[in-house]
Amino acid sequence: MSTRSVIIDATAELLAQSPGGDISTRAVCEAAGVQQPVIYRLFGDKEGLLAATVDQVWDQYLGMKRAAEESADPLSDLRAGWDSHNAFALAQPNAYRLLFGSGSVAKAESANEAMRLLQSVLERLAAQGRLRVAPEIAARVVMAANTGVALALILRPALYPDPAISSMMRDIVLGGLVSATAPAPDAGESARIAAITLRTSRPTLPPALFTGREAGLLDEWLERIQSSSPSD
Repeated sequence: MSTRSVIIDATAELLAQSPGGDISTRAVCEAAGVQQPVIYRLFGDKEGLLAATVDQVWDQYLGMKRAAEESADPLSDLRAGWDSHNAFALAQPNAYRLLFGSGSVAKAESANEAMRLLQSVLERLAAQGRLRVAPEIAARVVMAANTGVALALILRPALYPDPAISSMMRDIVLGGLVSATAPAPDAGESARIAAITLRTSRPTLPPALFTGREAGLLDEWLERIQSSSPSD
């Protein structure tokens, strides 16, 4: 095992054992059997060390998401993704708190990949005509709600003693974003959903179908429709 891996493993173990989620580089050096200059040479600073450690911990979680087989229903996949996100947060509270609850690991790539994986599921829903807002907007809403409830359970367990609040929040949030299979309740919403569906599916259309200028105009018009409010 490389020196870098030994240091990261020691940091992850200390994070898991820390009641407050904070560790010192001195403790890491003692656990890994290295001198402090080694940490600065390999990671730059403590923030870089924490970012690398969180990325490794979360790579285990993201690996399960990457390997997960898609079901026929992207909404079921979205619900399962929410639940696995929350379960992992509760199993690795300190790494989760560092990644989503502070700015100390801004260098970590884990959060960006988690957002990309989430958006890919929402794009499948949009392609089916079931998403009420654009996939990139829906991804930010879902991630904010999912991380918010997970952090609440980690940081305020006395205020949120029942983990079932996560599934309640999930159903409320997804119910507002995903359209039922029945027709939309009004023509305006039907038009927005149709615009979102076509805009998401447009890259799969034959390239020769539109000129570059026509494709740009179509995208602009569809974006205008999907962004319109019910009163427009």
